Amino acid sequence: MNTETAVGPREGETDTRAIRLTIPAKAEYITLGRLALTGLSRMRPLGEETLADLKLALTEACSNSVRHAYPDREGAVEILYELHDDRLAIEVVDDGPGFGETRAHEAGDDLVEGGLGIAIIRAIADEFELGPRNGGRGSRLRFVKLLPEASS
Repeated sequence: MNTETAVGPREGETDTRAIRLTIPAKAEYITLGRLALTGLSRMRPLGEETLADLKLALTEACSNSVRHAYPDREGAVEILYELHDDRLAIEVVDDGPGFGETRAHEAGDDLVEGGLGIAIIRAIADEFELGPRNGGRGSRLRFVKLLPEASS
């Protein structure tokens, strides 16, 4: 398992925090992704309901990678968290065989056979992207939750 942190503002923002977590593609490691999210919520309180929703969305995204990216071999799932002033972006990527643009669009709300994982993530998120991993083989799922103004 690898972690990497980067802290620094982006243009027009006062504060941005980014954390990259790489976990083995095994169900028992998904909890580590949820714990990292809980840690981020201490930097910028999200509210109990929002945090619970984000944990659910993250679990669904990671579960898709664990179940589908590496059915016959070991692999890794990379989670990138970006905490901005006004939003939290979470990206889950793997380097499995992917599902390609066509399958992503055809699958819509039912990417997971018999499941509602993608529909759940879409319902929770304010922005949603699903497709091939940038620059290569694999899958990329990114969702963004807009956050209310932080109270002073």
